[in-house]
Amino acid sequence: MHTTLRNLFVAALAAGLIPHEAALAQSAGCAISRDAGARQVLSCPGGVKVTAEAGASFRLSDRNRDGSPDSASLRSKAILVDVDGSQHTGGFQVVTPQAIAAVRGTQWAVDVAGGKTSVLVVRGSVAVRRPAGEPVVLSPGEGVDVTSSTEPLVVRRWPAPRVAALLARLGQ
Repeated sequence: MHTTLRNLFVAALAAGLIPHEAALAQSAGCAISRDAGARQVLSCPGGVKVTAEAGASFRLSDRNRDGSPDSASLRSKAILVDVDGSQHTGGFQVVTPQAIAAVRGTQWAVDVAGGKTSVLVVRGSVAVRRPAGEPVVLSPGEGVDVTSSTEPLVVRRWPAPRVAALLARLGQ
């Protein structure tokens, strides 16, 4: 019976009936739901919640195997990460083609589009760096746009319309 169920799950995954990200999130112990805007909402052990824009390409990982995801690999579109520092041990990072954004407990959005990664902090603080580079630290309302150039990262307070537009895509 167990083998039959596993084979059905694998067949459904291969046929695209179950999104690949959902299968990864389930294996990390996350509960998955969809909101009215077709965004995927993953509520995970250890106080981690990830809201993914419809069509976002991402994967969660539990590198230290403690039952709670501690990183996300984001390839396109946006995710909103909310990490409750009082529940989550260790840090959490989002890795994109251009940047690495890492925290201990906070809420922040990461958007990948057009060869650029944009990071916005909603609550707490986030360190952002290129894969090979010095980090900048963002506070609430601040953001940074990261490209593959070698120019220093510039932290800016984002204008309200830009913040609202990104957060609206994430159901906030």
